[in-house]
Amino acid sequence: MNTDNKNEKSRLLDCFAAVFPTLSREQVAQAEQASLPEWDSIATVTLITVIEDEFHVEISASEIENLVSFDKVLKFVTDAAVNPASK
Repeated sequence: MNTDNKNEKSRLLDCFAAVFPTLSREQVAQAEQASLPEWDSIATVTLITVIEDEFHVEISASEIENLVSFDKVLKFVTDAAVNPASK
C-alpha cells in the first residue's frame, strides 16, 4: 500500500469514526452496511456528506448504492484521487 493510500485510509477511518463513534478503528475497517444496524439511511447521508467534505468529491445517488462497505468506499475515494476529473 502506498503512502497516499495509507493517508486516504486513515482519513476515511476518521470519517467513519465521526459517524459511528462507538466502533473501534478495527470494526470500522471491516464495516458493511448489511451487518451494521446503525448504518441506516440517515447514517448513509451523514457519512456521504462527511466523505465529500473530507475528500472534496461529489458522490452521485447511483454511486451511493454501491458504497456499502468500508472497503468499497475506500476504493471509491482512492479511484477519485487518481482520476479526479471522473468524479
